[in-house]
Amino acid sequence: MQLTKLGHACLHITEGEASVLIDPGVFSSGFEELRGLTAILITHQHSDHLDTDRIAALIDANPQALLVADHDTAGKLAEQQITAQVATAGDVLDAGGLSVHVFGEQHAVIHADVPIIPNLGYLVGDTVFHPGDSFTLPDVAVPVLALPSGAPWLKASEVIDFLRAVSPQVAVPIHERTLAMPEMEYQRFERLRPADTEVRVLNDGESTDVT
Repeated sequence: MQLTKLGHACLHITEGEASVLIDPGVFSSGFEELRGLTAILITHQHSDHLDTDRIAALIDANPQALLVADHDTAGKLAEQQITAQVATAGDVLDAGGLSVHVFGEQHAVIHADVPIIPNLGYLVGDTVFHPGDSFTLPDVAVPVLALPSGAPWLKASEVIDFLRAVSPQVAVPIHERTLAMPEMEYQRFERLRPADTEVRVLNDGESTDVT
């Protein structure tokens, strides 16, 4: 299985004929060129996870792809005449030969005055878990964790506790575009990670084997 980071929270996962894209948002690039996608997974409606200006063209170029989102996000896509399959926690989907287990229900709290929206996490191929904007703990082993690094809804101690609770073999930092110097957080992850976890930093457009 190959994992490619396409900026911020956008990941592309391939194995065999399966080609799964997660969270093509406004801070991400390179996903526009992808063809042959078997699934497009949206964790939630925020623009850094879903670029509504570019999603229609991506779907037109990949009409065979299964588009998956939470109920609220699916409703917003419907306003653009885009149909998404609504997923909820506990669902198991087929993304062209790769299983997708769905976890979670809500976005992490930003502030008491900011309404909470739905948020889904996806475990792809029993290997890569993308939590979206949440600290949802899957009730299964997670070999590779996409680890949020900076956001208005998190602080460093929460990220470290989440990393330790999931205790993956590999943690790939994501969601760093809100940080001026994300390397500071990467160093913190390295110092405070579980003993058996590798922190593997990917630059935009860089791929790694996570088999």
